[in-house]
Amino acid sequence: MMSSHQILQLRSDPFVVSPCCLHISAKVSPNHPFPSLPFLRRRSHHARVRSSAKKKTHCNLKNETLVTETAKRVYPFHEIEPKWQRYWEDNHTFRTPDDVDTSKPKFYVLDMFPYPSGAGLHVGHPLGYTATDILARLRRMQGYNVLHPMGWDAFGLPAEQYAIETGTHPKTTTLKNIDRFRLQLKSLGFSYDWDRELSTTEPDYYKWTQWIFLQLYKRGLAYQAEVPVNWCPALGTVLANEEVVDGVSERGGHPVIRKPMRQWMLKITAYADRLLEDLDELEWPESIKEMQRNWIGRSEGAELDFTVLDEEGQETDKGITVYTTRPDTLFGATYMVVAPEHHLLSYFVTPEQKQQVEEYKDFASRKSDLERTELQKEKTGVFTGCYAKNPANGDAIPIWVADYVLASYGTGAIMAVPAHDTRDNEFALKYNIPIKWVVRNEASSSDEVYPGVGIIENSSSVETGLDINQLSSKEAALKVIEWAERTGNGKKKVNYKLRDWLFARQRYWGEPIPILILDESGETIAVSESELPLTLPELNDFTPTGTGEPPLSKAVSWVNTVDPATGKPAKRETSTMPQWAGSCWYYLRFMDPKNPEALVDKEKEKYWSPVDVYVGGAEHAVLHLLYSRFWHKVLYDIGVVSTKEPFKCVINQGIILGEVQYTAWKDQEGNYVSADTEERLNEHQQVTILEDKVMKSGDHFVLKEDPSIRLIPRAYKMSKSRGNVVNPDDVVLEYGADSLRLYEMFMGPFRDSKTWNTSGIEGVHRFLARTWRLVIGSPLSNGSFKDGTVVTDDEPTLEQLRSLHKCIAKVTEEIESTRFNTGISGMMEFVNAAYKWSNQPRGIIEPFVLLLSPYAPHMAEELWSRLGHSSSLAYENFPKANPGYLKDTTIVLPVQINGKTRGTVEVEEGCSEDDAFALASQDKKLEKYLDGQSIKKRIYVPGKILNVILDKTNVKVTTK
Repeated sequence: MMSSHQILQLRSDPFVVSPCCLHISAKVSPNHPFPSLPFLRRRSHHARVRSSAKKKTHCNLKNETLVTETAKRVYPFHEIEPKWQRYWEDNHTFRTPDDVDTSKPKFYVLDMFPYPSGAGLHVGHPLGYTATDILARLRRMQGYNVLHPMGWDAFGLPAEQYAIETGTHPKTTTLKNIDRFRLQLKSLGFSYDWDRELSTTEPDYYKWTQWIFLQLYKRGLAYQAEVPVNWCPALGTVLANEEVVDGVSERGGHPVIRKPMRQWMLKITAYADRLLEDLDELEWPESIKEMQRNWIGRSEGAELDFTVLDEEGQETDKGITVYTTRPDTLFGATYMVVAPEHHLLSYFVTPEQKQQVEEYKDFASRKSDLERTELQKEKTGVFTGCYAKNPANGDAIPIWVADYVLASYGTGAIMAVPAHDTRDNEFALKYNIPIKWVVRNEASSSDEVYPGVGIIENSSSVETGLDINQLSSKEAALKVIEWAERTGNGKKKVNYKLRDWLFARQRYWGEPIPILILDESGETIAVSESELPLTLPELNDFTPTGTGEPPLSKAVSWVNTVDPATGKPAKRETSTMPQWAGSCWYYLRFMDPKNPEALVDKEKEKYWSPVDVYVGGAEHAVLHLLYSRFWHKVLYDIGVVSTKEPFKCVINQGIILGEVQYTAWKDQEGNYVSADTEERLNEHQQVTILEDKVMKSGDHFVLKEDPSIRLIPRAYKMSKSRGNVVNPDDVVLEYGADSLRLYEMFMGPFRDSKTWNTSGIEGVHRFLARTWRLVIGSPLSNGSFKDGTVVTDDEPTLEQLRSLHKCIAKVTEEIESTRFNTGISGMMEFVNAAYKWSNQPRGIIEPFVLLLSPYAPHMAEELWSRLGHSSSLAYENFPKANPGYLKDTTIVLPVQINGKTRGTVEVEEGCSEDDAFALASQDKKLEKYLDGQSIKKRIYVPGKILNVILDKTNVKVTTK
């Protein structure tokens, strides 16, 4: 309940913001943008808690008329923001013309465009979007042609799963979600060129996705192969490795098995060297470039041939080829391992071992490649019953099948050297396989695994003629390769971890693959480019067939067709492209989105390429960026694009985590257990503690009611399951879009992860309110603000000019370096200084409003308008700092009394002795030494020191 004092305070001080006032305004404002939309009325958990408290407070107010619409906001963002959003839309303010003045510099800034999910945006999404918007607005005002578009990566499994569950067509769901996302983005004031908006699901767009596929097909870069895939029977589709977690699908938690299936593949490996070499030219975070290098995984080594032996130990005509980066350790190979999917496995499994091997293959099929190769996992395997001949020494070594070897890497088989490979060593110890040391180093011991290089030992055979003893590892490797090539036992080989791209999904909601399969021969035929786009047929049943056949196979009349060239009966390909397809090249279509004749006009591409700044999450560091680079290089080779790389600079924004949650534990009796006193906390009940019951004690958080109980604070990634999602719509309703934008940039360094704190937004909201009052003045008695400003036409003082130009220099540098938080700090310092001035000259305030505009565009536009300007400030010249005002011409002058330093004063360079003494006399620390004293003499060295010698016999001076 409000006290009478609080009510009177509301009456007299319109800047006191009552929680109840904020809530009532959010509910009843008729001027808020889109007030009728239900999603804007939903409240987050924290907002609902606050809302409940506000309602109770409001209900207890005796005089509700005291709370007026205008008095409850510290500045009228609820009127300003929809006004300027309508203006920008009506005037197409941020539209980039199709034909731009190419003599001007260009700036292409792009967000990794979003998948429009049903959940809509949470406050983590606008972080990157706000950053790119600030950069785009800055460059426009600096005279650049700016391309800043937005679109939708809208094909994908979630919409199809929703269609299966509800019967709603994926297109209907997708369009609805896009509408919502677009509305949310517009409500945040982003300066996108909405005339260039595109969606990967539109036929006019995926026509060109299909066209690119045909170019890949014609050049032998798209082909079909029988490959083991992650097959999910419940979802009825093939899943990528990253979509499988602990043997189940990431979405829905359905069991996943490994199953051989004929699939479309893209030969990205043909571009492995170029993808690797060209990384050096990119302005990307080194961590991302290193991730791509590791994913490509180029290595040099040898392919070596091991002959399979029969039951009598005689050589057969079957052989196993292995790839190794350590041919110097060949004599130490004491067993072999083949992948469960190895194409020759059935040839060297004895009848006695066949059942065990089949059971193991089934066991391995339920794991993803990531799980199988995890270093920490326990190694498992089964002996095949067969042996192979080590080509270096003729030893018969056992052949095992184990899931830590993948069919997709190398040759799908390895020579195992347990003395010098950690995984092989663990496996050998578990299954009692011999271990032979062949590399010696001063740091190595004779009974521990040593994976490093050194001097070779125990590596000589008269029978084979190979002797590498006493050679270094490098020399030995070269000699083994030379011997293998000379004797026909192997050859030098460059290998890559990178595998060809699995490019087919057994689902409906994706781009149709423009290929026909002739009924008679099974030959694949490309659909004519003139027939593109090959559109998706209307389908009402999206459920999996259960046989592996994609849902498109149900569209019988669409599937059955004829080859136009020969008239032979054929069937259309029924797999669709993966979601990655449309996002591989969308940055090019934004340059020329309406062109029906070409993917992109050559002149437009030449001007706008490459993307100058590309911002998105680090989770796309490998696959999306690698696939985009691959397609771009193909397009470069065929003359569609003029650059070797698509993205000049990539920036990864940090993650915004949900608000901190505090965890406590209770024992069986219901008593709290401190987190620092019990080692076995997992045996106790875990409970979440509300923030108002927590306090900080030193470096830890404890219960208010019992400070001996220590809690564990932790912030989690926002998710519906944790209930920690903060909806930006709620924040915009309560604080405005400019406050949300400013807070997300002020939270910390752009690239770092940070924790959301709803109360933290109030600080930047107060800053904006102070800025508003600085220019507009104090509110009227009813809480509203006058239409004009308090700005004067006075000439700025030197102090004011210095303050402004320091701010200009700071803000400009920090935006261009993406240190947005410190740029805001610079503006806060300026406003603090400006509040001490007796006037606000137009020559100071107008440039500051322009500085503010990239961060808080709605407020800046309104202030600019009230300052007498009739058009948007979006293309006004961004202020430039005058170096003459950046030099600090004041110095700190030490002041001595009778030769002893008693303080300092700040004076201008060249200050006269009288002025220096006057300043010293007015200084609070020095006046006690001078007040009432007689001055015998003054010693003044300009810029160095002022020494006042007192005459203690006379008392004359007074500083009052």
